[in-house]
Amino acid sequence: MTKAPTLSQKLRRLNHWITDRAIRAMLAVLRLLPFDARRALGARLVSGLVAPIAGYRARVRENLALVLPDLPEAEARRLTRAVPANIGRTLVELYSPEDLKARVRDEPFQGPGVPALEEAQRTGRGVLLVTGHIGNYDSLRAALIARGYRVGGLYKPMRNPFFNEHYVATISRIGQPLFSRTRQGMAAMVRFLRDGGMVGVVLDQHTSLGEPVMFMGRPAMTGLAVAEMALRYDALVLPCYGIRRTDGGFTLWFEAPVPHSNALTMTRALNDDLERQVRAHMDQWLWTHRRWKGQPPGAVPDDLDEEEAQ
Repeated sequence: MTKAPTLSQKLRRLNHWITDRAIRAMLAVLRLLPFDARRALGARLVSGLVAPIAGYRARVRENLALVLPDLPEAEARRLTRAVPANIGRTLVELYSPEDLKARVRDEPFQGPGVPALEEAQRTGRGVLLVTGHIGNYDSLRAALIARGYRVGGLYKPMRNPFFNEHYVATISRIGQPLFSRTRQGMAAMVRFLRDGGMVGVVLDQHTSLGEPVMFMGRPAMTGLAVAEMALRYDALVLPCYGIRRTDGGFTLWFEAPVPHSNALTMTRALNDDLERQVRAHMDQWLWTHRRWKGQPPGAVPDDLDEEEAQ
Protein backbone atom coordinates (compact mmCIF):
# COMPACT_ATOMS: atom_id res chain seq x y z
CA MET A 1 0.00 0.00 0.00
CA THR A 2 1.46 3.34 -1.06
CA LYS A 3 1.62 6.05 1.60
CA ALA A 4 0.08 9.39 0.72
CA PRO A 5 2.68 12.16 0.33
CA THR A 6 3.11 14.41 3.33
CA LEU A 7 2.54 18.16 3.19
CA SER A 8 6.30 18.82 3.16
CA GLN A 9 6.73 16.40 0.25
CA LYS A 10 3.94 18.12 -1.66
CA LEU A 11 5.49 21.54 -1.03
CA ARG A 12 8.90 20.29 -2.09
CA ARG A 13 7.43 18.90 -5.30
CA LEU A 14 5.63 22.19 -5.96
CA ASN A 15 8.87 24.11 -5.39
CA HIS A 16 10.67 21.80 -7.84
CA TRP A 17 7.95 22.34 -10.43
CA ILE A 18 8.04 26.15 -10.07
CA THR A 19 11.86 26.18 -10.24
CA ASP A 20 11.85 24.00 -13.33
CA ARG A 21 9.29 26.19 -15.10
CA ALA A 22 11.30 29.32 -14.28
CA ILE A 23 14.46 27.77 -15.72
CA ARG A 24 12.61 26.59 -18.83
CA ALA A 25 11.17 30.07 -19.37
CA MET A 26 14.59 31.70 -19.00
CA LEU A 27 16.17 29.24 -21.44
CA ALA A 28 13.35 29.70 -23.95
CA VAL A 29 13.96 33.46 -23.98
CA LEU A 30 17.73 33.00 -24.28
CA ARG A 31 17.37 30.65 -27.26
CA LEU A 32 16.04 33.58 -29.29
CA LEU A 33 19.51 35.16 -29.22
CA PRO A 34 22.74 34.31 -31.07
CA PHE A 35 25.04 31.95 -29.15
CA ASP A 36 27.53 34.49 -27.77
CA ALA A 37 24.81 36.96 -26.81
CA ARG A 38 22.89 34.08 -25.23
CA ARG A 39 25.88 33.13 -23.10
CA ALA A 40 26.52 36.71 -22.04
CA LEU A 41 22.92 37.27 -20.99
CA GLY A 42 22.79 33.91 -19.21
CA ALA A 43 25.87 34.92 -17.22
CA ARG A 44 24.28 38.25 -16.24
CA LEU A 45 20.95 36.67 -15.26
CA VAL A 46 22.48 34.00 -13.02
CA SER A 47 25.04 36.35 -11.48
CA GLY A 48 22.71 39.31 -10.94
CA LEU A 49 19.32 37.68 -10.37
CA VAL A 50 19.59 34.00 -9.48
CA ALA A 51 22.72 34.11 -7.31
CA PRO A 52 21.36 36.45 -4.59
CA ILE A 53 18.07 34.54 -4.38
CA ALA A 54 19.62 31.06 -4.40
CA GLY A 55 22.31 31.96 -1.88
CA TYR A 56 25.19 31.40 -4.32
CA ARG A 57 27.05 34.52 -3.24
CA ALA A 58 26.95 33.52 0.42
CA ARG A 59 28.13 29.99 -0.42
CA VAL A 60 31.06 31.33 -2.45
CA ARG A 61 32.00 33.60 0.46
CA GLU A 62 31.84 30.72 2.95
CA ASN A 63 34.10 28.47 0.90
CA LEU A 64 36.60 31.24 0.20
CA ALA A 65 36.74 32.14 3.89
CA LEU A 66 37.38 28.49 4.73
CA VAL A 67 40.25 27.73 2.35
CA LEU A 68 41.57 31.19 1.42
CA PRO A 69 41.04 33.36 4.52
CA ASP A 70 43.71 35.85 3.42
CA LEU A 71 42.16 36.51 0.02
CA PRO A 72 41.85 40.29 -0.56
CA GLU A 73 38.31 41.57 -0.11
CA ALA A 74 38.18 42.99 -3.62
CA GLU A 75 38.99 39.60 -5.14
CA ALA A 76 36.45 37.82 -2.92
CA ARG A 77 33.80 40.31 -3.99
CA ARG A 78 34.71 39.79 -7.66
CA LEU A 79 34.43 36.01 -7.31
CA THR A 80 30.98 36.20 -5.71
CA ARG A 81 29.79 37.60 -9.05
CA ALA A 82 32.15 35.89 -11.49
CA VAL A 83 31.50 32.34 -10.27
CA PRO A 84 27.70 32.52 -10.78
CA ALA A 85 28.36 34.15 -14.15
CA ASN A 86 30.35 31.07 -15.17
CA ILE A 87 27.45 28.90 -14.00
CA GLY A 88 25.12 30.90 -16.24
CA ARG A 89 27.38 30.55 -19.28
CA THR A 90 27.78 26.82 -18.69
CA LEU A 91 24.04 26.28 -18.31
CA VAL A 92 23.37 28.09 -21.58
CA GLU A 93 26.08 26.06 -23.33
CA LEU A 94 24.67 22.77 -22.09
CA TYR A 95 21.27 23.82 -23.44
CA SER A 96 22.84 24.83 -26.76
CA PRO A 97 24.42 21.49 -27.72
CA GLU A 98 24.72 22.16 -31.44
CA ASP A 99 26.34 25.56 -30.86
CA LEU A 100 28.71 24.12 -28.26
CA LYS A 101 29.78 21.30 -30.58
CA ALA A 102 30.38 23.78 -33.39
CA ARG A 103 32.45 26.02 -31.10
CA VAL A 104 34.82 23.24 -29.93
CA ARG A 105 34.97 21.11 -33.10
CA ASP A 106 38.21 22.66 -34.31
CA GLU A 107 39.81 23.46 -30.95
CA PRO A 108 43.20 21.68 -30.69
CA PHE A 109 43.89 19.16 -27.95
CA GLN A 110 46.75 20.45 -25.80
CA GLY A 111 48.91 19.22 -22.95
CA PRO A 112 51.32 16.39 -22.12
CA GLY A 113 48.52 13.81 -21.99
CA VAL A 114 47.51 14.06 -25.65
CA PRO A 115 49.87 11.29 -26.89
CA ALA A 116 48.53 8.91 -24.23
CA LEU A 117 44.96 9.79 -25.23
CA GLU A 118 45.68 9.04 -28.88
CA GLU A 119 47.50 5.81 -28.03
CA ALA A 120 44.54 4.59 -25.95
CA GLN A 121 42.26 5.34 -28.90
CA ARG A 122 44.50 3.31 -31.24
CA THR A 123 44.84 0.33 -28.90
CA GLY A 124 41.28 0.27 -27.57
CA ARG A 125 42.29 0.77 -23.94
CA GLY A 126 39.62 2.09 -21.60
CA VAL A 127 40.15 5.65 -20.36
CA LEU A 128 38.80 7.51 -17.35
CA LEU A 129 38.74 11.20 -18.29
CA VAL A 130 38.83 12.84 -14.86
CA THR A 131 37.86 16.48 -14.48
CA GLY A 132 36.10 18.85 -12.12
CA HIS A 133 33.37 21.49 -12.23
CA ILE A 134 35.65 24.06 -13.82
CA GLY A 135 35.21 25.93 -17.08
CA ASN A 136 32.81 23.70 -19.00
CA TYR A 137 33.72 20.04 -18.65
CA ASP A 138 31.22 19.04 -21.36
CA SER A 139 33.26 21.01 -23.91
CA LEU A 140 35.77 18.14 -23.69
CA ARG A 141 33.14 15.50 -24.31
CA ALA A 142 31.72 17.43 -27.26
CA ALA A 143 35.16 17.91 -28.83
CA LEU A 144 36.21 14.28 -28.37
CA ILE A 145 32.98 12.94 -29.85
CA ALA A 146 33.32 15.31 -32.81
CA ARG A 147 36.68 13.69 -33.53
CA GLY A 148 35.33 10.14 -33.43
CA TYR A 149 36.30 9.14 -29.89
CA ARG A 150 33.93 6.76 -28.06
CA VAL A 151 33.11 8.86 -25.01
CA GLY A 152 30.44 8.29 -22.40
CA GLY A 153 29.52 10.57 -19.55
CA LEU A 154 28.74 9.79 -15.93
CA TYR A 155 26.16 12.09 -14.35
CA LYS A 156 24.40 12.42 -11.02
CA PRO A 157 20.61 12.70 -11.36
CA MET A 158 19.27 16.07 -10.21
CA ARG A 159 17.19 16.26 -7.07
CA ASN A 160 14.58 18.17 -9.03
CA PRO A 161 12.87 15.43 -11.11
CA PHE A 162 11.22 17.93 -13.47
CA PHE A 163 14.53 19.62 -14.29
CA ASN A 164 16.40 16.31 -14.45
CA GLU A 165 14.14 14.97 -17.19
CA HIS A 166 14.93 17.64 -19.76
CA TYR A 167 18.50 18.16 -18.50
CA VAL A 168 19.43 14.56 -19.32
CA ALA A 169 17.61 14.73 -22.65
CA THR A 170 19.54 17.88 -23.53
CA ILE A 171 23.05 16.72 -22.60
CA SER A 172 22.33 13.48 -24.50
CA ARG A 173 22.30 15.61 -27.65
CA ILE A 174 25.99 16.40 -27.10
CA GLY A 175 26.67 12.67 -27.30
CA GLN A 176 25.86 9.27 -25.90
CA PRO A 177 26.06 7.03 -23.97
CA LEU A 178 25.31 8.64 -20.62
CA PHE A 179 25.45 6.70 -17.36
CA SER A 180 23.57 7.72 -14.23
CA ARG A 181 25.09 7.25 -10.78
CA THR A 182 22.78 4.34 -10.04
CA ARG A 183 23.53 0.63 -9.74
CA GLN A 184 22.32 -0.04 -13.27
CA GLY A 185 24.12 3.00 -14.68
CA MET A 186 27.42 2.11 -13.03
CA ALA A 187 27.20 -1.48 -14.30
CA ALA A 188 26.64 -0.22 -17.85
CA MET A 189 29.54 2.20 -17.49
CA VAL A 190 31.91 -0.58 -16.41
CA ARG A 191 30.95 -2.67 -19.45
CA PHE A 192 31.58 0.32 -21.71
CA LEU A 193 34.97 0.97 -20.08
CA ARG A 194 36.06 -2.67 -20.33
CA ASP A 195 35.11 -2.59 -24.01
CA GLY A 196 37.64 0.20 -24.61
CA GLY A 197 35.35 3.19 -24.15
CA MET A 198 36.30 6.50 -22.58
CA VAL A 199 34.25 7.78 -19.65
CA GLY A 200 34.19 11.35 -18.39
CA VAL A 201 33.85 11.71 -14.60
CA VAL A 202 34.00 14.65 -12.20
CA LEU A 203 35.81 14.12 -8.91
CA ASP A 204 35.16 17.31 -6.95
CA GLN A 205 31.91 16.52 -5.14
CA HIS A 206 31.59 15.72 -1.44
CA THR A 207 30.88 12.07 -0.72
CA SER A 208 30.42 10.68 2.77
CA LEU A 209 31.64 7.30 1.50
CA GLY A 210 35.01 8.70 0.44
CA GLU A 211 38.28 9.48 2.20
CA PRO A 212 39.53 12.85 3.52
CA VAL A 213 41.95 13.90 0.77
CA MET A 214 43.64 17.30 0.80
CA PHE A 215 42.16 19.86 -1.59
CA MET A 216 42.92 23.58 -1.46
CA GLY A 217 44.72 23.11 1.85
CA ARG A 218 41.94 21.22 3.65
CA PRO A 219 40.75 17.63 3.70
CA ALA A 220 37.73 17.09 1.48
CA MET A 221 35.77 13.84 1.39
CA THR A 222 36.67 12.36 -1.99
CA GLY A 223 35.56 9.10 -3.58
CA LEU A 224 38.23 6.53 -4.45
CA ALA A 225 36.02 4.69 -6.95
CA VAL A 226 37.65 6.23 -10.04
CA ALA A 227 41.12 5.05 -9.05
CA GLU A 228 39.78 1.68 -7.92
CA MET A 229 38.11 1.14 -11.30
CA ALA A 230 41.28 2.13 -13.12
CA LEU A 231 43.27 -0.43 -11.18
CA ARG A 232 40.67 -3.16 -11.57
CA TYR A 233 40.18 -2.74 -15.32
CA ASP A 234 43.63 -1.39 -16.29
CA ALA A 235 42.13 1.88 -17.50
CA LEU A 236 44.17 4.96 -18.28
CA VAL A 237 43.55 7.80 -15.80
CA LEU A 238 43.77 11.13 -17.63
CA PRO A 239 43.11 14.46 -15.88
CA CYS A 240 41.58 16.88 -18.39
CA TYR A 241 39.88 20.27 -18.44
CA GLY A 242 37.83 22.51 -20.71
CA ILE A 243 39.03 25.96 -19.60
CA ARG A 244 37.11 28.98 -20.80
CA ARG A 245 38.99 31.69 -22.74
CA THR A 246 38.12 35.37 -23.07
CA ASP A 247 37.59 34.97 -26.84
CA GLY A 248 34.64 32.63 -26.21
CA GLY A 249 36.53 29.44 -27.00
CA PHE A 250 37.98 26.72 -24.78
CA THR A 251 41.45 25.43 -24.04
CA LEU A 252 41.09 21.63 -24.11
CA TRP A 253 43.90 20.50 -21.81
CA PHE A 254 45.05 16.94 -21.09
CA GLU A 255 47.52 16.40 -18.28
CA ALA A 256 49.94 13.48 -18.18
CA PRO A 257 48.26 10.22 -17.06
CA VAL A 258 48.25 9.43 -13.35
CA PRO A 259 50.48 6.37 -12.82
CA HIS A 260 48.83 3.28 -11.37
CA SER A 261 49.83 2.75 -7.74
CA ASN A 262 47.09 2.55 -5.12
CA ALA A 263 43.67 4.19 -4.99
CA LEU A 264 44.47 6.76 -2.30
CA THR A 265 47.75 7.90 -3.86
CA MET A 266 46.12 8.22 -7.29
CA THR A 267 43.18 10.18 -5.88
CA ARG A 268 45.55 12.55 -4.11
CA ALA A 269 47.30 13.17 -7.42
CA LEU A 270 43.97 13.91 -9.11
CA ASN A 271 42.93 16.34 -6.36
CA ASP A 272 46.31 18.08 -6.54
CA ASP A 273 46.04 18.44 -10.30
CA LEU A 274 42.54 19.94 -10.08
CA GLU A 275 43.72 22.30 -7.35
CA ARG A 276 46.37 23.70 -9.69
CA GLN A 277 43.68 24.44 -12.26
CA VAL A 278 41.37 26.02 -9.67
CA ARG A 279 44.12 28.31 -8.40
CA ALA A 280 44.94 29.33 -11.98
CA HIS A 281 41.27 29.95 -12.91
CA MET A 282 39.56 30.89 -9.66
CA ASP A 283 36.44 32.32 -11.27
CA GLN A 284 35.75 29.18 -13.32
CA TRP A 285 35.43 26.65 -10.50
CA LEU A 286 32.08 25.89 -8.87
CA TRP A 287 32.67 27.50 -5.47
CA THR A 288 28.97 27.03 -4.71
CA HIS A 289 29.57 23.33 -3.96
CA ARG A 290 29.63 22.25 -0.32
CA ARG A 291 33.04 20.69 -0.95
CA TRP A 292 34.25 20.86 2.66
CA LYS A 293 31.15 19.91 4.64
CA GLY A 294 31.28 20.26 8.39
CA GLN A 295 34.32 22.57 8.51
CA PRO A 296 33.58 26.06 9.85
CA PRO A 297 35.95 28.89 8.86
CA GLY A 298 39.07 28.91 11.07
CA ALA A 299 38.64 25.35 12.31
CA VAL A 300 41.61 23.00 12.12
CA PRO A 301 40.45 19.45 11.31
CA ASP A 302 41.59 16.74 13.72
CA ASP A 303 43.21 14.72 10.92
CA LEU A 304 45.07 17.62 9.31
CA ASP A 305 48.48 16.85 10.86
CA GLU A 306 48.18 13.17 9.98
CA GLU A 307 47.16 14.03 6.39
CA GLU A 308 50.08 16.41 5.93
CA ALA A 309 52.57 13.91 7.36
CA GLN A 310 51.74 11.23 4.81
